[in-house]
Amino acid sequence: MSMYPTVLYDDAKAAIRRLEDAFGFTEVCVYEDEDGSVTHAELSYGTGLVMVGSKGREGVFAEAMAESGPVGVYVVIGDVDAHHARAAEQGMEILMAPADQDYGSRNYTARDAEGNVWSFGTYAPGGGE
Repeated sequence: MSMYPTVLYDDAKAAIRRLEDAFGFTEVCVYEDEDGSVTHAELSYGTGLVMVGSKGREGVFAEAMAESGPVGVYVVIGDVDAHHARAAEQGMEILMAPADQDYGSRNYTARDAEGNVWSFGTYAPGGGE
């Protein structure tokens, strides 16, 4: 089984650029509507994938998510300190600097421009990446 978090943004195009520049995500695909809104995008990081789209669209999912608050996404990475340095250099709001955790992980946490919380660390849930 695989899981793919979905994050909707008021300005999905800007969010995609920031996720690439600050966190090192890679654009897999971006589909836009005639009005330029992002109907669906996929960004990869290692073997993981996050789906991104624009808020304010039509359909059951979009309507259910219309008033949703920020989400939290955790991403397993190898070099927490280098990743943190890149995010900080790109102006991401750092909520927690890199720190060793009691359970053996090294983590840091940042907030994107639309309030979503991104955590990056060495702990791999379930024992693998």
